[in-house]
This record gives sequence, structure tokens and C-alpha cells, in this order.
Amino acid sequence: MLSHKDTPQLISVIVTTYNRPDALSLVLQGLALQTNKDFEVLIADDGSTTETKTLIDNTQWNFPIKHIWHEDQGFRAALIRNLAVKQAQGDYLIFIDGDCVPRSDFIERHSELAERGWFVAGSRLLLNPSLTEEAVTGSKNILRWNFLHWFKMRVTGGCNRILPLIYLPFLPRKRKSQEWRGAKTCNLAMWRDDFNRVKGFNEQFIGWGYEDSDLVVRLIKAGVRRKQGQYAVTVLHLWHKENDRQHEADNWSKLMNTIGE
Repeated sequence: MLSHKDTPQLISVIVTTYNRPDALSLVLQGLALQTNKDFEVLIADDGSTTETKTLIDNTQWNFPIKHIWHEDQGFRAALIRNLAVKQAQGDYLIFIDGDCVPRSDFIERHSELAERGWFVAGSRLLLNPSLTEEAVTGSKNILRWNFLHWFKMRVTGGCNRILPLIYLPFLPRKRKSQEWRGAKTCNLAMWRDDFNRVKGFNEQFIGWGYEDSDLVVRLIKAGVRRKQGQYAVTVLHLWHKENDRQHEADNWSKLMNTIGE
């Protein structure tokens, strides 16, 4: 186990979702199996229809959960995440997407990596369409799989890699302390004080792309450094069709402005 003095009192897990209750259900099932129980869940719902609310309200969860929803006016992940954080009670925030399934030690490992003055960028492995379908329908219980199961899936092409599932507790984690690339809100953690200090996500980012990079750049400029979460905190990313990227160029321009400020 990693040791340090900065243990969060309560972790708030912000799960961003939009009209994919089958995937969200699997994510919540993964959170229900966590070894560390000191967390709450906030569903940052970017305008889903009633199926998502029904899933949340009609299922018994073994953790506190809140559903934060706003009207569907296109991709507004930055805004809905900010709204979710406002209702969070925790002193430490973990952002994941509603199609990124945590393994049972996910909260425990993030808690061990938490350190004042640092944010943590975790990793992911990607599932192919057929394994994703089997996972969300329950015909394959990926939440209970060990490394051998995942090795077989890697050999047969069910996932793109398995090395991120290896836990290396003594890996140097501060080698790229000012690198913003690759840090994504599918698996990103930070102290709430730091999030508030940079005023959260920039809500001018509309449509897919780079609102997470913009947040990370502003954290680094504010003196918060990056810890690598590889080989410690990994999520299982369910397959989905590529998002509409019509706003990508505009969002990239906003990111470049932030970097140049």
C-alpha cells in the first residue's frame, strides 16, 4: 500500500452520462463493489431521457447517490460537471465517464495516491463492441474477472491491452508533473480546493473536445502538479461510436488560448 499523510475524508465520484443507462448501470455496479466505502456518487447527466433517472431511483445502492440533470441542449459536459461538484460533499473529486467501469480497488488506489498539491491522471483499457455488449447485458461478468480472464480477452481481441491492470505500487509517479496531454476526465482526480481555485471547468467549451485538457492546463498553471495513475488506477472503457466532433476545432482554439495566456 502507498503511504502518505493526505487521506481524503470523503471522496466525491462525478460520473458524467448521457442516454446510456445500460453502461451507467455497469459503472454503478462497479462502484458498489469498492473495497473503500468512503465515497459518494454524483451523476452528472447531460440531458438524458427518463430511463437514466429510472435506473438511479429504482435501484438500491450501497453508497449515497445524487442525480444532477439539465435539459439536453447539446454536449455541455463542462457545465453539468460543475453543477455536480456544487452539490458534492467530498474534499476530493474523482471524475469518470458513464461508460468507464471501475474495478473493485479503484477508490482505494485513488485514495492512496491523493496528495496535496497534485492531481492524478489515471488510465483505461478499451473493450471492443462484442465484449461491451456481453458486459452490459450481463452475459460476461467483467466486474469479477481476474488477470487471466483479461489475458484471454487480449489474445482474442476483446480489449486493446492488459498491462494497465497490473498494480505497481512503487512506480515513480511524478516524472511528468507539468504534462497536460493524456489527462482525461474518464479517470481524473483532484482536491476540491484546487478545482475551486481554478473555477472548475470552462463552460464555454460546448460540444466534444478538450474541456478536460483546459482544466488540467489551468491546474498546472496554478501550481498543481500531475501524478501518473498508470499501473494503479485503471477503468474499463466500454466501446461506443465516436462522438460528433463538429466543435473540435473551436474547442482546440480555446485550449490553445488557455495555454498561451
